[in-house]
Amino acid sequence: MKKMMLAAAAVLAFGTPALAQENVRIATEGAYAPWNFLNDSGEPAGYEIDLAHAICEQAGLSCEFIVNDWDSIIPNLLAGNYDAIMAGMSITEERQQTINFSDEYFPPDPSRYVALAGAAIDFEPLSGARIGVQGGTIQADHAESNLAQDNTVISFTTADQAVADLAAGNLDAIFADGAYVDPIVSASGGSIEYTGPEIMIGEGMAVGLRKEDADLTARINDAIAALKADGTVDGLIAQWFDGRGPYYAD
Repeated sequence: MKKMMLAAAAVLAFGTPALAQENVRIATEGAYAPWNFLNDSGEPAGYEIDLAHAICEQAGLSCEFIVNDWDSIIPNLLAGNYDAIMAGMSITEERQQTINFSDEYFPPDPSRYVALAGAAIDFEPLSGARIGVQGGTIQADHAESNLAQDNTVISFTTADQAVADLAAGNLDAIFADGAYVDPIVSASGGSIEYTGPEIMIGEGMAVGLRKEDADLTARINDAIAALKADGTVDGLIAQWFDGRGPYYAD
């Protein structure tokens, strides 16, 4: 998870100074569209950024975004460099040994393989393939545990780097979160396509928090529940993920 890039931090305040709202520092990767990315002005944008705006407003918090590399995002949370993580992070038993999670804000989603169009990849069984993953992700853990013996698993600092290597012909396939690769396949004009099986890993995506921050977790959970109930979460999912949802409507 990634080194601090404070120059890219964006302060997002809600309400007025007279309210003396609590300030919450939220780490995001800024390299995982449409979940989170840096816009043309170098500021965090995407589904999680819009949702964080809504959560902070609902909870009466003043929030500041800090862009942090993925491979150090949990260690820097534990070190106190920020208070929460919203970075396309799935709930897993392994991560729950170290941090707590809020209630989910995106449901469990299958991980998918994508390859260049026309690639003849035999998954029965998969052997001799060069598989790209983003390091430190649930897909990387799955690939290392299940594919590394008979294939070459190549880890990248960002998912975008894996996509670039696939396009350059340096990989046979990428294994990544389905909601991340959907827009890549759609925008490729047919040059990138799905291949292989869908694999369910993880338990949905949520805010990562320190275990001792029970009060903040409760406030965020209350806000997420309210935003699910009033349709805000489903509306943002529909805005950022074409054809997805609704998931939380009554």
